[in-house]
This record gives sequence, C-alpha cells and structure tokens, in this order.
Amino acid sequence: MNILIDTVRIYGFRGLRNIEVSLEPFTVLTGMNNTGKTSFHKALQVVLGNRLFISPDDFYISETEKVNEIIVDIRIVPIDNDAKKANNFTDEWLEIFTDDRIIVNAEGEQFIPLRTVVTIDSITNTFKTKQYIQQEWVVFKNEDDKHWYQSENGTEKPFHFDETPFFYMDAQRDIIEDIKVRNSYLGKMLSKIEYSKKDIIAIEKQIKELNEHAVESSDVLSKIETTLKELDTAMDNTNNGVDITPFPKKVRDLNKGVSIQYSDFSMEYHGMGTRSWSSLLTLKSFISLFAKTSENNDKPFFPIIAIEEPEAHLHPNAQKKLFGQIAGIQGQKIISTHSSYVAGSAELEQIRSFYKGHDDVVCGKIDTSGFSSEDIRKIKRQVINTRGELFFSKVIIFCEGETEEQAMPIFAEKYFGKSTIEIGIDFVGVGGQGNYLPFLRVAESLNIPWFIFSDAENTSGKNIKVSVQNQFLKCGTTKTESDSIVFLNDGNDYEKQLINDGFGREIKKAIASLDIYKNKKHREAKGAKRLKEIESYDNEKLYEIFTGSKTQFGPAVAYAIIESNKDLPQKIIDLFDKIKESLNIKR
Repeated sequence: MNILIDTVRIYGFRGLRNIEVSLEPFTVLTGMNNTGKTSFHKALQVVLGNRLFISPDDFYISETEKVNEIIVDIRIVPIDNDAKKANNFTDEWLEIFTDDRIIVNAEGEQFIPLRTVVTIDSITNTFKTKQYIQQEWVVFKNEDDKHWYQSENGTEKPFHFDETPFFYMDAQRDIIEDIKVRNSYLGKMLSKIEYSKKDIIAIEKQIKELNEHAVESSDVLSKIETTLKELDTAMDNTNNGVDITPFPKKVRDLNKGVSIQYSDFSMEYHGMGTRSWSSLLTLKSFISLFAKTSENNDKPFFPIIAIEEPEAHLHPNAQKKLFGQIAGIQGQKIISTHSSYVAGSAELEQIRSFYKGHDDVVCGKIDTSGFSSEDIRKIKRQVINTRGELFFSKVIIFCEGETEEQAMPIFAEKYFGKSTIEIGIDFVGVGGQGNYLPFLRVAESLNIPWFIFSDAENTSGKNIKVSVQNQFLKCGTTKTESDSIVFLNDGNDYEKQLINDGFGREIKKAIASLDIYKNKKHREAKGAKRLKEIESYDNEKLYEIFTGSKTQFGPAVAYAIIESNKDLPQKIIDLFDKIKESLNIKR
C-alpha cells in the first residue's frame, strides 16, 4: 500500500457544513440516518471520481445560511508496511506524485494536501471545478477562529492519478442490474473478455456444433428453421440462409447473453441478499484484475473503495463474513453501516461516528492510544459485543441495572408523547455500579450525548455515588456532573426512591396484577384475601418484594404509576428535562 488518505475535510456539501474526518486503511462509518455518511462518500467522489452528479441541491443550505462553494481537502501521507505513518514516500510514488505536489512540514515529514473547489454560476446554473495543491496543512480552526476552508487555496493544478482509482458502490446494488449495465464493474469486466485467435476458432466451432445439435434435437426449432428458409425464395438470398442459434454464434457476443447461476438456480430467482453480496464480490474481482494489470506493468496501485451499507439484505453471520471479505480487498476501504454486527466486527480505532447536533455534523472516534489492553478488552466485551446499537443512538442513558432499563422507556413515552425509538433514546443497564467507565468512554469518544441515572446508596461498605463520580472524572468528558448525572436521594436505590416518593399504592397494584390464578373462580375465591394481604404491606415489606423480583416488577410498576395519573417521579422528570434540553425537543 505505502500511502494513505489520512484526513478529509469537507465544507458546504449537502448536510456537511464543516467537518474533519481522520481515516484508517479500513474505516467504518456509523451513526443514525441522515447524519452525513453517504454525503461523505459522495464528497470523496467529488475529489477522486466522477463529478457529473453534482446539482444545486448539493450546496449546503440552512435556515440562516446558504453557501456558494463546496470545498473538499484531502491529505495523502506515506505509510510503512504496518500501516504506520512514515516520513517519506517511496520512489515509485514520488515518480507518480512529482515534487511539485509534495509538501514537507517542519518535522521533515512529506505529505500531499489536495483541494477541490466547486462553485455554481447562479445565472446559468452550471458548475465549475478547480483543483489546487496547497502549500501547507493548516489547523482545523486557529486561535483567531479562522477555519481551514478560509485559508489560501494554493497553486491551481488539476490532479488525477490512474494509480489511485476511486470505486463507489451504493446500497442499491444488484448483480442482475450489473449484468445489464455496461458501465457497472461487472459490465466493464464482461466487455473486456478476450481470447486468442486459436481459442476463438476452437470455441466458435464448438458453438456451431452445439447449435446444430440443439436444433436437430428439437422438433420445434427444426420446424421453425425449415419454415424460415422459405425467406430465401422471396428474398433471392444467395448467402447461408437462416440459422437458428440458441447459443451466441460469435465469441464477441458471449458477454451479451451472460447469466449467473447459483445453487442450480438463476441469480434472478435469488433474494436481494445474495444478489447484493454477489455485486460486492464482483467489485472485489474487478479491483483484483486492476491490481494484477498494475503489477504486470510494474506500476503502484492504491484504490480507494467507498461502500454503502455492505450488510444490506444479509443476516448477521453473513454480514460478519462479508466484512472479512471486504477487509481483504487491496487498497483503502471506507464503508458506512447501520449494522451493529458490522460495527462490532471492526477494531475500535477503525470506527468513526457521525452525529448531527443542533448546528453541524461532527465526527467522533475512539482514541485508544491512552487505553491499556484491559481498557480495550472491557470496551469490546462490555460495550461493542453486547450493545452495538449504541453506535446509532441520538442520546444514551446509562443506569445500573435491568429494572431501570425496562421501566425508563415506559416513563419516557409518557413524558415525551412518543416512543423512545422514534426519538432515538437508548437506555442501557451497565450491569453494576462499577461498570460505567467503558460505556462512558465510548459514548464520549463518539460525540453521542449521554446521561447517568444512578443510585446513591451505600452497599456492602461501598458508596455507589462516589464510585460513579470517580468513573465520571476518568471518562475524559468536558461536561459537568450536574449536566450529566441525576443521582437519587442519598441512601436510595431505584426501588426505595419510588417508595419514599409515595408510590406505594402503585407498587401494590403492580404486585397484585402479577398474581397468577388458575381461572376466574379461583381468582374470586382467593383474590379478595390476596388484595387485603397486599394492602397490609408496609414499606419495608414492599421493598423486599420489589427488590426480590426487579425485572418482573419494573415494567409493571411503571405502568401502574402512569395509569394513576400522578406526576412522574421527580428524579425521572429531572432526567428527562435534561434530555429535552440536550436534544432541543418539545414535549
């Protein structure tokens, strides 16, 4: 490989007003819908591929601003065989890029800063594209609040390198359509089928014999051929007359009738999962042939591959398998995904999270440089492998256990008037008061807003509140504790807080609702006595029963509180008020 696009900056393109994204040899883009993942791929196409798709709608516009130019910067750097940053480009790449494009920084490191600027003529509604070699790679935003896109463009110099082709595949891929379209990757390969003269003669002889045998063996085809030969009498034809050819007569026409069979069935009869996967594998084949040609010509080869939603239509195990197949493609890969299985297959440092806030889209990454091997293990085991949906959250609420995790969505739907799925809120029980830190580090790194709803009791000599505060301080956030954490009253866990808040009657109702009777007669005989027994429970007994079956009573108690028409518990309201403010939503 030896080179890498390590940074991309985009200004004014679609929903991406101003963003910087660092890239790895294999990068996985995550985030909710409409956060800019597809736009990022298309911005790369503006720089490296075909720009004919650009329209006025591609220029960023908001309620307060409309830009009149799109700027995309990329930085190409040399890397070593271990994909680590190197100081200098190899001789083969130096020859390709030439000295007038290569910049050397103060540390003696070589890099290539390329800028593409697209402007629109408002009168003719046409577009102009100019490309530049910049003289330096400025900071994203300096101390004077000057952004990178406000820096000088540099020297105007168009750039296109055959050795760094750009391949883009969207989520609508279909191997059947690829066969029909000549400019698809499969279509391009089929159009380049070549044989030697000797092979052509031999193959066409075999085809002729096959056609003759097929016609002779079929009464229908023989009859049609005999009847059509009557054309000779009308047309005064002196040539070869009529031939029925079930199979293409000439080698040059073979690609026109190509079909693909899989498991004894034509690909047309397979589902979109198989067809989408097959389309991706033809891209892999196309790049492999490209690489072989470059190797035969003794030229360097570094493709940039952008793929949308490789998981489309595939089951989880197939998604993981396909991820490994994409990883094996030569070149730099940037894929976008909505699959927790695909994201979970990536290394932590490969993940980039797109998050759309009140103003701009931002990109987060998990910087593992300051993590110990145990830190990384905990994040993979406790977060990535079990709660991969966090990559696609609008906001995350962390709590200690399952009771809160099950009850909170019920309360939230009452508070916000819509389901948490619709809002994009995820509630996550971390499995104990000491397990917050890995989750906080992931959410903080990926720029996903998060909150903690925590107990504040002393258990077995441990102060839960202090433990949570310590983990908060270690996660690297710039937020304050009051902005991020809602603690229950001192000495309380979730169950005790509800009892102390005066929801004893609702808890009793929930206990009664979960009693099981054999039939109506059994309920009539035992129910009244049971209700009287439950009514006699004091707070201590309620707490004992509630905590004895937390997961069973959590949702039941939440529904009972809502049905009572009382206000929600105050601590719950405090939490949801913070979420409402963070997401800027109305109740």
